[in-house]
Formats: sequence, structure tokens, C-alpha cells
Amino acid sequence: MGLLDQIIRSAVGSATSSATQRGSPIVTALLALLASKAMAGGTSVDASPGGSVGGIGGLLESFQRGGFGDIIKSWIGTGPNKAISPDQLHQALGADTVNDLAQETGMPKEDLLNQLSKLLPGVVDQLTPHGTVPADDELLAGPSEVDEQK
Repeated sequence: MGLLDQIIRSAVGSATSSATQRGSPIVTALLALLASKAMAGGTSVDASPGGSVGGIGGLLESFQRGGFGDIIKSWIGTGPNKAISPDQLHQALGADTVNDLAQETGMPKEDLLNQLSKLLPGVVDQLTPHGTVPADDELLAGPSEVDEQK
């Protein structure tokens, strides 16, 4: 199990206080947002309006273009995480990305945005413990493999 998958499952499991199945819609949404297209076999939702960057880097670009760069930088940085409302998240991601995620997960947009606005800050924070965006190979690797790569 890769680091990205492990962190998402941990965050979702602790937030819902139940075991998370691989097919969980919110896990699918988080993986689609945070996995680059290369990592997801070309099936991830591209969060960047330019369409060429995926993963955390694409999410960062999307937030910056939407005027929410300070929020996502707080998640990546080492200080406290700023909250994001479902409406702000919708603006940051863009209607196309939200529609794609809702279609891919089968979740109503409102539920999707509510859950993502609660979970995404913690997941991004855990994926960037030293205030830097990890390389795709680090996200794919398990925790012991990441330690070996450093």
C-alpha cells in the first residue's frame, strides 16, 4: 500500500470512526485529487485548469488561481491548517473538477464538498510533513520505502 493510499485511509477512517473499504467514494475522490495521472494510470481528475498538472502540484496551482493559495499553503506548511468551506473548495477546484468527482464517486456534490472540506486539509498536511510537496514516487511507496529513499 502506497503512502498516499495509507494516509487517505487513515484520515477517512478516523474521521468516520469506521473501517474504510477500498471502494469508498470519498477515498476515491481524495485519490483522484491527489494522485497524479501517472500514478493513477491516467484516470485521476486533473485539478488544474491548464489540464497538464495533476496531483498535489495541480491542486496547489488550482487553489492559487482561484485565490485560495494561502489556504493550501497552510496545509503544506508546518504551521496550523486553515479551514476551507465547501463553497470555497468548490471555487478552488472549479465546477468541472467537482462535477467529475461527483460523477466518478456517485456522491451528491454537496456531500462530496462537505466531506472533502473536512478531510482534504489533514490529508495534504500529512502528505507534506516537512512543508514540501513529495515526488510521485514517494507517494506511491510505502512508509518504509520512503525512509529508505531519503
